Amino acid sequence: MKPTKTIPTFRDENEEREFWEKNDTIDYFDTSKVRMVRFPNLKKTTKSISIRLPVDMLDELKVRANSMDVPYQSFIKMLLQEGLKSRSL
Repeated sequence: MKPTKTIPTFRDENEEREFWEKNDTIDYFDTSKVRMVRFPNLKKTTKSISIRLPVDMLDELKVRANSMDVPYQSFIKMLLQEGLKSRSL
């Protein structure tokens, strides 16, 4: 399928974002040549947070993380991820 419309020129990213929120890409791109690609080295965007934990809880987390030979912050992320997977919201 050939594209039927020409992509307009945008003044900035916000204008482009608004355009794509209201328009379907199938009208602007030739989808007959689409192929699956993978980006194995792409890293998720992260954000630092601050969280207060009781000292005894943090000590326990560090002991358990050490027994698994992983940094305690990675261990906390693993626990959070498991918790998110096990709960259906």
